[in-house]
Amino acid sequence: MSQNIQLNLDNAEKLTAIGKALASEVRINLLKLLNHCSLNVNEIAERLNIPASSAAMHVKVLEEAGLLRAELLPAVRGSMKVCHKAVDEIHLQTISSMGMEKVEVINMPIGSFVDYKVAPTCGLVSDKGPIGEEDEPRCFYHQDRATAQLLWFGEGYVEYRFPNHVLKEARETRLELSMELCSEDHEYNLDFPSDITVWVNNMEAGTWRCPSDFGGRRGIWNPEWWPDKNTQFGVLKTWKLTEDGTYIDNEKVNDTTLHGYSLNASDYISVRIGIKETAEKKGGINLFGESFGDFAQGVRMAIYYEEKK
Repeated sequence: MSQNIQLNLDNAEKLTAIGKALASEVRINLLKLLNHCSLNVNEIAERLNIPASSAAMHVKVLEEAGLLRAELLPAVRGSMKVCHKAVDEIHLQTISSMGMEKVEVINMPIGSFVDYKVAPTCGLVSDKGPIGEEDEPRCFYHQDRATAQLLWFGEGYVEYRFPNHVLKEARETRLELSMELCSEDHEYNLDFPSDITVWVNNMEAGTWRCPSDFGGRRGIWNPEWWPDKNTQFGVLKTWKLTEDGTYIDNEKVNDTTLHGYSLNASDYISVRIGIKETAEKKGGINLFGESFGDFAQGVRMAIYYEEKK
């Protein structure tokens, strides 16, 4: 799973390494290649039209900065270094962190749900192909479910559990939860609304009415094998828990404050995404991962906090 880097001016050594790594158009293009797949050094050299020795040097600089991860794998002759993307985002505050609000960002893969209750239409796919049998709820227990990059269901929910260890010695100041979503019909349908609800620690955090099961153009990150007639992309929505109340994007949806969700009451923060049994529009859900739709992310949580004095 790729990570996010949080930096401020107190991280001078790390800032210097990242600045050096990104001060090259070749290395930036190399990172772009790794957005789509893992590559060995010779493949990188071929795609960037540079000598293999130069590719190895650029890989070393990026690896030292923590922007890519390399591993040695067996090859026909000896071994080869295979490179993987290591970072999705770099957050930089041009201030010192002393006495300031901090943030921990967790990008949860959509296949990492811990509980579910779904009804057809339903299914899971990875970036390589289907996982289990379509329209069979049992496929959500499939041994490969952790590789899912798109999941969908007509009724029910999926539940995730996020770590909250950062709050052991800190006080939460706000929480933001973002995900790419849309309705679910058998194929894409631009007139197919659905009332999608998020719960945090079993507390309802608001319902968003999605207007469509979106299609008509390909999602930016969709693999080539995914059919044009199917769902293609969603909308990136953000649930915000603040000391003033709960918001979806910038619209206040209820008066429950951040502390009303008891974020530090157990060993994790539960997030449930689903369709209420009493929903007016039961149009299902498509939930997108990093390799489908328009946004290269899973279910992303940002916990803002201040260290306890």
